[in-house]
Amino acid sequence: MALVAQQEREAISRRTKEALAVAKVRGVKMGNPNGAAALRRAGKGGEALRATVAKNADRFAADLAPVVEDLNAHGITTLRAIAAALNNRGMLTRCGATWQVSNVRNLLSRLEKFRGCSSITPGPGSRLR
Repeated sequence: MALVAQQEREAISRRTKEALAVAKVRGVKMGNPNGAAALRRAGKGGEALRATVAKNADRFAADLAPVVEDLNAHGITTLRAIAAALNNRGMLTRCGATWQVSNVRNLLSRLEKFRGCSSITPGPGSRLR
C-alpha cells in the first residue's frame, strides 16, 4: 500500500507541476498579489491584515451579543450550553462551522473586552473567569 500511495503522490505532483507550467505559459499570474510579500514591501507587515480580521471578529461578536444575552436570560450560561443552543438555532461561527466550547469562550472574551458587556457572565462550571 505504501508503494501505491507514493506513486499517487508523485502522479499528483507531476500533474500539478504540468498544469502550473501550462497556466504560466498562458500568462496567468501565479500567487496572491496581495500576499505577505506585498505587505512587507509596503512596510506594513501583517498589521493591516490583523486589524481587518479583528474588526470583522468584533462586528460578528457585536451581532451575536443580543443572542447571547437572551440565552443568559433564559438560564443558558455555561460555555457548553451556549454552544449547544447556538447550534440548535442553526447559527454558525464566523468561519461557517458549528459552535464548540472554545468558540463560545472566545466570543464571550471578545464581548467582555470589546463592549464591556457586564450582563454576559459565565455560568457555574464555566472555565471563563
